[in-house]
Amino acid sequence: MESRLTDLEVKVAYQDDLLDALNRVVATQQDHIARLQDDLRHLYEQMKTMQPPGQGSSDNEPPPHY
Repeated sequence: MESRLTDLEVKVAYQDDLLDALNRVVATQQDHIARLQDDLRHLYEQMKTMQPPGQGSSDNEPPPHY
């Protein structure tokens, strides 16, 4: 009976360690996701300010050095 209790205590200790490790992984991944979302939002804002091809200066205009 004593050894079964000891075995259970050891298993619980390993599970606690594993749970802590998994929580750290999840927290790290959440930080990465948040940074990627910020990067994506920044790129989206940059793309909104870009002009589509064909708009803006005309292709018939000479280059600025003329």
